[in-house]
Formats: sequence, C-alpha cells, structure tokens
Amino acid sequence: MIDLRSDTCSRPTKAMREAIANADVGDDVYGDDPTVKALEAATAELLGKEDAVYMPTGTMTNQVGIRAHTEPGDAVMFDQNAHVYILEGGAPSAFAGVLPRLLPGVRGIFSAGDVAAALGQPHPFFPATIPAPVRLLCLENTHNIGGGSVWPMEAISAVVDVARARGVALHLDGARLWHATAATGIPESQYAAGFDTVSVCFSKALGAPVGSCLAGTKEFITRARRFKQQIGGGFRQAGIIAAGALHALENHRSRLGETHANARRFAERLAELDGIALDLSTVETNIVRFRLTRSRASDFVEEAHRRGLFMLPSGADAVRAVFYLDIAEDDVVKALKIVEESLSAVPVVTSVAEEKMQRGAGY
Repeated sequence: MIDLRSDTCSRPTKAMREAIANADVGDDVYGDDPTVKALEAATAELLGKEDAVYMPTGTMTNQVGIRAHTEPGDAVMFDQNAHVYILEGGAPSAFAGVLPRLLPGVRGIFSAGDVAAALGQPHPFFPATIPAPVRLLCLENTHNIGGGSVWPMEAISAVVDVARARGVALHLDGARLWHATAATGIPESQYAAGFDTVSVCFSKALGAPVGSCLAGTKEFITRARRFKQQIGGGFRQAGIIAAGALHALENHRSRLGETHANARRFAERLAELDGIALDLSTVETNIVRFRLTRSRASDFVEEAHRRGLFMLPSGADAVRAVFYLDIAEDDVVKALKIVEESLSAVPVVTSVAEEKMQRGAGY
C-alpha cells in the first residue's frame, strides 16, 4: 500500500529506532529527562525563542498556546480554514473557552487589511465591555487546507504590524514550518521572529513517531506547562519518544526537498489527466490537492485503495495526497498508474458540482 493520506503515516528509520532504544531518560514531570530537555533547547534555539515545551501532539501545543494566551470569553482570530479552528476537535471553544473570529484567507493567507477590518475601530461612544476582546491572532505556515501554501514574509510582516499596533498577541501554527524553510530557504527563526509563540511538529514533516513543541518566552512556557499538565500531558520517561523527535530534527530537515520534488512529479502528471483539475501553482511543498471533474471523490479514493493507493477525500469532488520521507520516486510512478486506472474504473458523474454545493467542500 502506498499511503498518501498524511505525512503522519511515516515510519521511524533504523537510525531513529536506534536513537529511541538508546535514549537517556528521566522523569519529565520533575524536569529530569535529559533527552526531552535537549529537544526543547534545540527547538527553542532553532526558532529563536527563549524556551520550549515538548508535548504529545500538535493539537496540544496549539491549544495550550491559545489557552495560555487568553482567558475564557476572549476572542481569537483564525483563518476560516485554519487547522487549529477546523481540525482540532473544537478545542478553542471546549478547552480555552474562546470565541473564534474568522478571517477570509485565500489558501490560508489573509491580509493586514483583513485583520484591521476584523478588529474594527473602537469609539468612545461604544462601551468596550460589550464585544469579546480580541487577544490573539493565529497564522498557519505552511497551511494544510491551503494545499501546503507558504506565507510570504512581507504578508507576515504586514499582519504582525497590525496586530502589534492593536495589542494583539500572535501565535504561529508551524506544524509544517520546516517545509516553508525547505521551499524558500528562509530560516525557521526568521519566520518565527514576529510571533510570541510557535508550535512545530516532529511527527509530520520530519518523520518522528510522536510529538510537537511549543516555543516562546521562558515566562510564557512556564505558564504553558501548567495547562499541559492540566489536560494530561505530563510525561514520565519521555526521552524514549523525544529521542526520535531529536533525531528527526537533526537529521531529516535537509531531506524535505525530496518530498517536494515527489509531490511536484505527482502533481505535474495529474494535471495532464482528463478527469482531474489541478492548478500547479498551488503545489508549493509536500501537499497535493486536486479536484475530480467527472467522478465522486468517495468512489475514486475507494477504487484507488483497492488497487494499492491510500488517499483522503476532501468533500464531494476533492482529494488530498501528502508526500513524506518514506515515499520514494518509484512509489510516485506506481501511484500515478493507480490514479489513471482508478479514473477509468469509477462511475462518471455529471452532477459533482451540485453534489459539492449540497455536501460542502470538505477538508
């Protein structure tokens, strides 16, 4: 099975398994695990932040970050298709008790003008106690639902300036920030510089089995550790899994260009196929999102799965394929053959557009 559902489907390499087996460990709740401490220090340094805290998932690092920035009843601004808003189980409301304020991003990227418009202009005639105060603005780079889109630095700077001028804190969901750096050559620390906090993931882009880090000031990370513990994130001998993340951080970042190249090969051939619509300009990193023009996504992915290719449907007519370190160039060739065979095998549907309107675009 060629599994393109997500880059979380990667498996630890032999060298990573050896690092895990030989990890030096302690009790992380007491701050005694040397491998966790080494991972946190390395991540903080790479992102240009004072400190970092290791957690099991990117959802936890994002949601602990939001909780630590806010109090229940505050408002937080997100892109309308942000992972932290759509794909994390409703946690901003359930865990932090915040009110989402959505921004009209295009492939996950919104403008300084969008932020300013959402913030509005306060006037002394209108009581400040009536609206929920906006305390936090969240960005996602690269953007999952946007197809792995990379935020331009000038767009980040403009948005950061508006938020700072209005006293709004900034959080970056950088689960795949490593891919932005691999695509542009801009260091992670430069992308992270304007943000108070940054979440990065080791089990997506970098191929580790478990974990993410939240980075920020020492004071903020101390507060974040409280909420990590509160929701059951207290590790014991966590160095065993942190060793895999540390190995990935030190050894796999340089290989991300391979995944971009494979995603591009796959996308270029898809764009030539009758029955598929794909704008190659949207394939910037390791995520390929394409649309079926005469087939249902559900029929197509199920047929492809029967033939040995695993992808995710994204609503009535859209499909996502994600590339990672385990996927070789030969796998791309095989996957494309299965795509062509599956397109020929599935029923032709003339009302996909109408069905999409009825069922929603999906993720």
